Amino acid sequence: MTDCHDCQRDHFNPILRGDDGALKRALYKSMGHSDAQLRKPLIAVVNTWTNATPGHVNLNALAERVVAGIESSGGHAFSFGTIAPCDGIAEGHLGMRYALAARDIIAASIEIMMRAHRFDGMVLLGSCDKIVPAQLMAAARLDVPAIFLNGGPMAPAEYGGKHWDGNIVVEAIGWKRRGLIDAAEFRRIEDLAEPGPGSCTMYGTANTMAALAEALGMSLPGAATAPATSSRRLDLAERSGRRAVALVQDGIGARRIMNADAFHNALRLLLATGGSTNAVMHLQAIHREAGLGELPLAEFDRLSRETPLLAALYSASEYDMLDFDEAGGVGAVEKALAPLLRGDALTVDGRRKAEILAETPATPRPEVIRTLAAPIRAEAGLVVLYGNLAPLGAIVKPAAVPESLQRFAGPARVFDAEDDAVAAILGGEIARGSVLVLRYEGPKGGPGMPEMFRPMKVLEGMGLADACALITDGRFSGSNRGLFVGHLSPEALEGSTLALVETDDEILIDIAARRIELRVDDDVLKARRQQWQPVNKAVPRGILELYRDRASSAADGATLV
Repeated sequence: MTDCHDCQRDHFNPILRGDDGALKRALYKSMGHSDAQLRKPLIAVVNTWTNATPGHVNLNALAERVVAGIESSGGHAFSFGTIAPCDGIAEGHLGMRYALAARDIIAASIEIMMRAHRFDGMVLLGSCDKIVPAQLMAAARLDVPAIFLNGGPMAPAEYGGKHWDGNIVVEAIGWKRRGLIDAAEFRRIEDLAEPGPGSCTMYGTANTMAALAEALGMSLPGAATAPATSSRRLDLAERSGRRAVALVQDGIGARRIMNADAFHNALRLLLATGGSTNAVMHLQAIHREAGLGELPLAEFDRLSRETPLLAALYSASEYDMLDFDEAGGVGAVEKALAPLLRGDALTVDGRRKAEILAETPATPRPEVIRTLAAPIRAEAGLVVLYGNLAPLGAIVKPAAVPESLQRFAGPARVFDAEDDAVAAILGGEIARGSVLVLRYEGPKGGPGMPEMFRPMKVLEGMGLADACALITDGRFSGSNRGLFVGHLSPEALEGSTLALVETDDEILIDIAARRIELRVDDDVLKARRQQWQPVNKAVPRGILELYRDRASSAADGATLV
């Protein structure tokens, strides 16, 4: 008769072996997992499905195909979920202050489940702004074999003979306020703005981070841009499941993929495509979790000066995610960028980046993705500014800034709360040529570093986006366009120069010179500092209190740990 220990030696997962693994096996068997299944590599499917978030509502269908790929390749799948808040639904109220904190909570929840169950590897399914970086942070922290798959971009809305993303609704508020549309037309816009499942169709944070996951080598080629409703995405899901098992069998942990070469490639792609400004601090957070230490803004600045803008995507141009996918997506940009990339970087596909790009065709739509010889701009579509308003740095997206606003000087109009700024804009109180200053909205001051999404959108709706600037220690949505500068560091709550600005002070923003300056004498600022009192915003008891106490500077990724 075979000894019980002998029959358990062949369990792949170490915590299920021998007598010590018996209780764990019994608990799994209570749910119908068989002995044969438990002997296989155990692959977690981290499925952030919810019917409360459009970018995630299609993930169950993908999860089924991922499980099929895992099971067909000799693994056994276990599923668990985590929170997945929608920034669009959270914006404009207290909920937006929780969005960035959610990133660290999601990463921690994955860490807890993976460490508790000691799964051998994982497939990460997610789509939206904070969920994608959170999942990549967890993979880097855990250093287990992992592969990421996003849910895919949403189809664009069609209105007035052109494509839009859902943020047309916020612009329409201004149109309605100005009498350009009536209530019935406003309702029609609301009904057509978000035509189906997927991450919002602009090159905002969600789609930027999906693109960066592919550039990092953590997703299969083509995964970032395949539409949410396409058959290609189902195929990618099944192949991702199969590759997860192979990564486990080959012992390739996430840090073998997310190394210094991979981050170099991701930074190049971000800069060459003018991605979301939020991606800067997300990459910093993932970089730290990968054991690579700090990723300073100076590195973004250095590479921005030698990386041309090859693709400007909505909202920086009329080309949306559907156009980007048709143009070849991430692979086609990397093909054009190849001389500036590190081709030896390993990917979850099992091949090196150079091998993949050797088989990647050039873009079939050169109007969407340019070449190094004929870029849109000689320098990057996302850069770092410095000056007395941001001695540690601030982020601007030149790709979304009209040429007439690349250098801008004007009088400040100061607000200590987003709602006050929105009311002033909609109330017709903002003069053309103004620099709106929104402060006490940083990681600690917000707290939670909310997006200044609404002020930029109502500036557009009120016809002021081409005549005003907006600067803040908060963040911006990837859908914003116009002259907006965010992440000013240190933030106002820390007593920075930003906290000392008064209405009518002159502010200079010079993108080419990488400068953002308050033109007020040092003696005047010294006198103001002696009178300064911080603005401490009340928040409900809970996670925001912890975030305010522990969050690092935006210049360091605004992380909790």
